[in-house]
Amino acid sequence: MAELRYNPISKDWVMVASHRQGRPQMPENWCPFCPGSGHVPDGGFDVFRYPNDFPALSKTPPEPDDVAGGLFEVKPAYGVCEVLLYSDKHTVTLKELDDAHVHKLAALWKQCYTEIAADGTIKYVYIFENRGDVVGVTMPHPHGQVYGYPFIPKKIAEEMQGASEYFEKTGGNLYLDLLKQEKEDGRRILFENEYFTVYVPFFSPLTYGVHVTANRHVPSIADMNEREINALGETLRDCCGMYDVLFDKAFPYMMCMHNAPVNSGDVDDIWQFHVEFFPPLRAADKQQFFASSETGAGAWCNPNSPEQKAAELKAAYEKYIGK
Repeated sequence: MAELRYNPISKDWVMVASHRQGRPQMPENWCPFCPGSGHVPDGGFDVFRYPNDFPALSKTPPEPDDVAGGLFEVKPAYGVCEVLLYSDKHTVTLKELDDAHVHKLAALWKQCYTEIAADGTIKYVYIFENRGDVVGVTMPHPHGQVYGYPFIPKKIAEEMQGASEYFEKTGGNLYLDLLKQEKEDGRRILFENEYFTVYVPFFSPLTYGVHVTANRHVPSIADMNEREINALGETLRDCCGMYDVLFDKAFPYMMCMHNAPVNSGDVDDIWQFHVEFFPPLRAADKQQFFASSETGAGAWCNPNSPEQKAAELKAAYEKYIGK
């Protein structure tokens, strides 16, 4: 089964993809993403775009089950699900890739966004990475993913509403004005370069939650020039290095790239490219859970001070670049 079901209460679509339960845990000595597997180039690669073997969305979706009627609305699960391989090396980590390599990775992100957005049915192109067993990763080979949704996901729609209301009220871009105030305050800034700023937001709902925002007004990765694309690869790599140094171990995270929606009207004035990191750890040996308040009510509670955790992350970054 693979279909979309509409929730009229939250006004959101749910992807139902029961076939994904068949995703395997890979045998110890075999990986489909490694050369020699028959799934990727045998001669090796730097970065590689790979169709998801268990897609929740596809360009040729099956017809939905016969379950619709009344308030029960379904439609085919049309869309895109792809895997983006960071390297042909099975155990390499993002922080270990050199500048030239992460430039190619960032260029691949831009290519995917642009090509998937060309399909007028797609409304949102979502580039992301899940890292670590604690967030359900079954493939240890370094990779991210890209989804092309035929709808604008709920969280993105909420961000659009907030940014739109701010623009109508002030004429300003909410993301850039927040970034300006973060820089003026300074306490939560972790590091920055000519093109991007990395910080713990004033309102971060999670311990060690980090945002990366473009310094120039760019609604999406498609609007970035080559220098910005290269800097994006370096900046996100260094975020991962910072995280790994924090507790001197591989740090799990969800990296979520927020580009402007596509084929949904002009949102360039209100939107700004940014990346959000959602880490599942609140200490080296403690997981932070999305419990009843967060999951059932959507009311987040950060058990730690963003300023204190920003200081820890900044020290980790300085240790990382000093190596």
